[in-house]
Amino acid sequence: MAAFIALSFSLLILLPVSALSGTIGINYGRIADNLPSPAQVVELLKSQGITHVKIYDTDTTVLSAFSNSGISVTVAMPNELLSSAASDQSYTDSWVQSNILSFYPSTKVEAIAVGNEVFTNQSNIKYLVPAMANVDASLKAHNLDDDIRVSSPIPLDVLQSSYPPSNGSFKSDLITSAMKPMLDFLRETSSYLMVNAYPFFAYSANSDQISLPYALFQDNPGVVDPGNGLRYSSLFDAQIDAVNAAMNAIGYADVPIVVTETGWPSKGDQNEVGANGPNAAAYNGNMVRRVLTGRGSPLRPNEPLKVFLFALFNEDLKPGPTSERNYGLFYPDEEKVYEIPLTLEEVEAGSPNNGSKVVVGPSPAASPTGQTWCVADPNVGNGRLQAALDYACGGGGADCRQIQEGATCYNPNTLVAHASYAFNSYYQLKARAPGTCDFGGAAHVVTQSPDFGTCKFPTGY
Repeated sequence: MAAFIALSFSLLILLPVSALSGTIGINYGRIADNLPSPAQVVELLKSQGITHVKIYDTDTTVLSAFSNSGISVTVAMPNELLSSAASDQSYTDSWVQSNILSFYPSTKVEAIAVGNEVFTNQSNIKYLVPAMANVDASLKAHNLDDDIRVSSPIPLDVLQSSYPPSNGSFKSDLITSAMKPMLDFLRETSSYLMVNAYPFFAYSANSDQISLPYALFQDNPGVVDPGNGLRYSSLFDAQIDAVNAAMNAIGYADVPIVVTETGWPSKGDQNEVGANGPNAAAYNGNMVRRVLTGRGSPLRPNEPLKVFLFALFNEDLKPGPTSERNYGLFYPDEEKVYEIPLTLEEVEAGSPNNGSKVVVGPSPAASPTGQTWCVADPNVGNGRLQAALDYACGGGGADCRQIQEGATCYNPNTLVAHASYAFNSYYQLKARAPGTCDFGGAAHVVTQSPDFGTCKFPTGY
């Protein structure tokens, strides 16, 4: 994704929420020949209750469209300008004059992203922090350094290790040359580290090891980090805390994170496992709900998350696999690709699905009369089955009374039989919502009753 994002002129849109909750945003890329004009996009954003945007360039038409709109804007300096920006502050003085002061304050510029995923190009790394410092100095000359923050997005591949999250560390060759200088700058200017994180890529490449519910914020047993004992219920949280742990390890626990890109494609090539509409809706919708509850990550629970979804539109001219052209929440005609909440009010009022109030249509496995059941997969091994059973009967809230000794469904007294009953109880309690019969890959849906003897598996509560 990084290679293609770097080519994109994009907008990053923040959705207003309570100051006590997290912040959700949406990237607006423009690699397409059929998108609405910037003026029309401003109206779309207003209609969605959006009050903050981030553009990945300083396009005059776009900046002008946001003039007097009441929408705060974060702009960006493209990677190709880093060398010039790093070598001479007079260059950044001129750049700030032309690209910031020419529009400010009518256009409410609030931050500047200097480059995008610069670490993917070794030749640009040496220019990054000097460029950031010069941009900040140019802002300071106009007394704007306290009003406009300066940062730069990093990809997750700057990490040497990301699993378990507590073992997160930066690549050794980047620590002294890049990460420490950048983090020093961010600390000194009270800014934040921008991070681009895509659980989709990790899941698609390792779907035999990572469960889909874990990747989509759906109900799952979770993963306990052996290094610190924290339980992770989503791959996203694990990825973010790997970055937090990497910063902690080199002395920057006080630098906050903003997730500037994350998303899931609604369509992909045959080898892009998991790229489809229901998964995209589940990931993005569950992300919105997870962020807007106000909880931080397990490692930084008191630090509300700021997360920006990719992307606003499907972009038909983007190169690469099919997924690259199908990250949008909206079609170019402004119709939604799928229904998800985008504000706290919508989260609170939305209809439930996947336990997340995400509307993605009915589960293909479920029938209107409820004639589907959830059973254990005996091939996954006793360890995984036992862990999933413990979760279902514990934190999952399944009704496991009938598999206790002496009860109707205690016999046959096997792990597979007991797990099947517990999994089905959980599945039915969750109204057979998509993703509620997985348990880390230890279960699957069936359409024939698994009843045995006098033990009856319920099909609804």
